[in-house]
Amino acid sequence: QVQLVESGGGLVQPGGSLRLSCAASGFTFSSYAMGWFRQAPGKEREFVARISWSGSSTYYADSVRGRFTISRDNAKNTVYLQMNSLKPEDTAVYYCTAGTAFMRTDYWGQGTQVTVSS
Repeated sequence: QVQLVESGGGLVQPGGSLRLSCAASGFTFSSYAMGWFRQAPGKEREFVARISWSGSSTYYADSVRGRFTISRDNAKNTVYLQMNSLKPEDTAVYYCTAGTAFMRTDYWGQGTQVTVSS
C-alpha cells in the first residue's frame, strides 16, 4: 500500500535550519508530483511547496519562498524540504503529499512536528 513517511522534524531555534525527508513506497514515485503542507495549532492545514515528477518545476507559498527549498531524489523515492531562517510562525506539523498532477494531492503522510522556539 501507499506509504509516505516523514522524518527530520524537531526543535530548532529561530534562524536555524532543518531538513525534512519523506520516504515514499507503494506507488511509482517518479510519476508523481510531491509536496509539503503544514498545520499549526488552531489553524487550518496550508500549502507549503510542490515539486513536479521530474523536479524541473517547483512552487512555494509566499510565506516560505526564499527560505525553503523542495527537492527530490527519484532513485531513492524521497522528497526533501530544506528549511532555512526558520521563524516561530513556522512551527507546525509538516505533511508530505503525493499527487498524479502538479497541483493535486492523492496521498498524505502522517506528519512530523517542527517547533521553532528559543
